Amino acid sequence: MRFLPALTRAAALGAATILAATALTACGDDSSSDATANPYGLAQAGVLRAGTLTDAPPNVYLKDGKFTGFDNDLLTAVAGKLGLTVEFVGTDFSALLSQVNNRKFDVGSSSITITEARRKTVDFGNGYDFGYFGLDVPAGSPITGFDQLAGKRVVVVQGTVQDDYATGKQLNPVRVPDYNGAINQLKAGTADAWIAPAEIGEKSATDSNGKITVAAKQLSPAPTAYAVAKGNDKLREALNKGLDEVIADGTWSRLQAQYYPGRPIPADFTPGSGTVKAPSASTAPSASATAVPSASASTAPSASATAVPSASASIAS
Repeated sequence: MRFLPALTRAAALGAATILAATALTACGDDSSSDATANPYGLAQAGVLRAGTLTDAPPNVYLKDGKFTGFDNDLLTAVAGKLGLTVEFVGTDFSALLSQVNNRKFDVGSSSITITEARRKTVDFGNGYDFGYFGLDVPAGSPITGFDQLAGKRVVVVQGTVQDDYATGKQLNPVRVPDYNGAINQLKAGTADAWIAPAEIGEKSATDSNGKITVAAKQLSPAPTAYAVAKGNDKLREALNKGLDEVIADGTWSRLQAQYYPGRPIPADFTPGSGTVKAPSASTAPSASATAVPSASASTAPSASATAVPSASASIAS
């Protein structure tokens, strides 16, 4: 008779072991299911949350309450190839890369020039564009080139590649958080020059009623790319794949022609992985033939800069 309690206890222990194993299996199934539903490790499955700017046309800006521009329209097309929609959120460039790395955003879209210093904070996809620096000065300034900035009060937007350039040239630049701050310094006469993304500098000069002129322009040293958090290889690789697809189907060429009409492409620049060839803009499909999913706009700073300039060069932030 003494064996019965022992057998009962053994049976109970066996049942508990089976339940525990079942629970562990269920947990494993949940993890596997999550990975399948959200293979790119996004904050929200199916939605690519993109940090961007509001005031940097023609690449990234707000128009009629909607984020648009070359970089953002291209990202929307790339995301469409992956079956994702895009949610754009406005931020300052100086904070963007850290926000991407801490996963406040899944991706950074702001014509971000690839640099070794930035690779310490984020990972980059393949390059999708090139850009130029512009040198804006107050009207009547004797400055005519980048080689005349020593000892001058030079303003840059903090964290941009123009900031890197000025620092590398030991110009001791004045740093401001956004493009409007740089423009205001020139207009107020508190800066001798502004090293800017070329087309933003051109638009600022045009809109200044003769107070600002563009003294010079030069090619940026590296391509621009989308930024993702360090170690998020699945998202980076997926964006690279989608980029190649929109290059091959003509979307990249169409957007280049739309936002940079007449801009020549440097002979040594190839977008994407380099394994696909971009058709010329004349043979690329029309906008109606390459429709992409709509992109939603989240809470963003003021959208005062909404006009689309006719630009001959892209941002190099």
